[in-house]
Amino acid sequence: MKIYTKTGDTGQTSLLGGKRVEKNCLEMEAIGEIDELNSFLGLLNSYLDNKFKNEKKILQKIQNKLFDIGANLAAVQTTLAKVPTINKKDIVLLEKQIDKMDETLTKLTQFILPGGSIPASLSFQTRAVCRRAERVVISLKQNYKLDENIFKYLNRLSDYLFTLARYFNKQENFEEIHWQK
Repeated sequence: MKIYTKTGDTGQTSLLGGKRVEKNCLEMEAIGEIDELNSFLGLLNSYLDNKFKNEKKILQKIQNKLFDIGANLAAVQTTLAKVPTINKKDIVLLEKQIDKMDETLTKLTQFILPGGSIPASLSFQTRAVCRRAERVVISLKQNYKLDENIFKYLNRLSDYLFTLARYFNKQENFEEIHWQK
């Protein structure tokens, strides 16, 4: 199979089920944001060394879930029944990981500036991309019925990435820098 089809040369693409849409429609915007988020997760993962094996494994699970979310977004205009779903257990996995990391961190009493180690900085940046993706997916919700677990997952993923950044800084002995009002 060739990577190029030439069917998108006029600015259109296909959603799941074959419906043709403009490449800049809201559905494609949301899919693109999820794709960018997934790419940032891959970049973050590529910077992690072997002492972060568990985190690497979790990040790959998240990347797979983001493909599931992308499939859901690509299917909003269809009645396809075999689209992968985001389940409560996917959200609980993120919550458990947050709680586990949070046990090792100092209590958060004020805002901190993004930065620190390279993995932490990339995690903070990925969190910002996650929030943007979440906003666009919520905009899509105004036009289509979407699984509520998608919003919960993206919201929790942002929390996970923030906590992960703090965890990386702690593990790499980087001090958090507090916001100076």
